[in-house]
Amino acid sequence: MACLIGAASSYDLAVVQLVRRPNALRPIPLGTSTDLRVGQWVFAIGNPFGLSKTLTQGIVSALDRTLPTDNGREVAGVIQTDAAINPGNSGGPLLDSAGRLIGVNTAILSQSGSSSGVGFAIPVDLVNNIVPRLIEKGRVPRAGIGIAADDGSLTSRLGVRGVAILGVAPGGPAARAGLRAFDLDRGVMGDIITAVNGKAVESVGQLARALEAVGVGNRAVLTIQRGEEQRQLEVEVTDLDQP
Repeated sequence: MACLIGAASSYDLAVVQLVRRPNALRPIPLGTSTDLRVGQWVFAIGNPFGLSKTLTQGIVSALDRTLPTDNGREVAGVIQTDAAINPGNSGGPLLDSAGRLIGVNTAILSQSGSSSGVGFAIPVDLVNNIVPRLIEKGRVPRAGIGIAADDGSLTSRLGVRGVAILGVAPGGPAARAGLRAFDLDRGVMGDIITAVNGKAVESVGQLARALEAVGVGNRAVLTIQRGEEQRQLEVEVTDLDQP
């Protein structure tokens, strides 16, 4: 039997506590996700379709993906793999070739509902950040500034590096700081965030991690590109999950 300790739907993670721990239970050695490389071997363990203790193998197909969650939010910095992941794999470990935990399997991209070679895992460095706070408080604030961000397709077309703003929440921190969104239908150019506190950001995942590092309740200095002009704006980082 197990009981729920805490959950963070915005990160697709939860912590459960075993009421009775089996004697043979051993923890998986922890690895790191900061030095992962596309093409390296990985292994997924789970219970796909009720078939317990199933092992599949593949490679890291891509890094720093953005994964939508059921509540309409997105998990940034996700690992993409072609190791077969099916219903029953979610919550299971993604391991490197040394048997170390590098991610928690979470979802697949499939029209049929079964593995199509595109699976996703929450990176272990994010897990190590979120889980202790879930154990301590039962929830985790989600740092943000109240924007809808481009997935990289717009900045790629423009030939620039950074995170383009596609929407600004009315009355939110970004709106109060004067950030502007692109309006593609009307051809209105908006802001592109290129750095947070002087550190360059080139993806939604990097932006999310930078704001997380600043911390809820603190202020971040954003470097933005607005047309041909570069400027800096100070914006408050808030908890986007706070009612």
